[in-house]
Amino acid sequence: MDGYVEKLGRFVDDKYGRQFRRQFEDNRGSSELGMLQSPCGDELAQIRKAVAIMTRSEKLNAADLADEDIQRIADDADIDRGVFAIFINGYALECRKAEPNRGHGSLL
Repeated sequence: MDGYVEKLGRFVDDKYGRQFRRQFEDNRGSSELGMLQSPCGDELAQIRKAVAIMTRSEKLNAADLADEDIQRIADDADIDRGVFAIFINGYALECRKAEPNRGHGSLL
């Protein structure tokens, strides 16, 4: 999971990342899909904070966390619940895309 967090940081707050996010903005100016490819610095800091307090078990089973677990972790980390939920959903998608013989452990 830590590697996935760092992967998200590759386009933090750069010109290309901002351009990419604008392509996915909705009528409110939010860009959930864009956040998974190019989070802003604040979003990445929040994600790192939440991941840092997760237990090993939570990290190993992150793709299967219930909404209540995601909310609790976000609240414990004192971060935005939506940002963390988007991150966990994106991580779950990455896990499902991983080669079947590699499983969840390859992204942790």
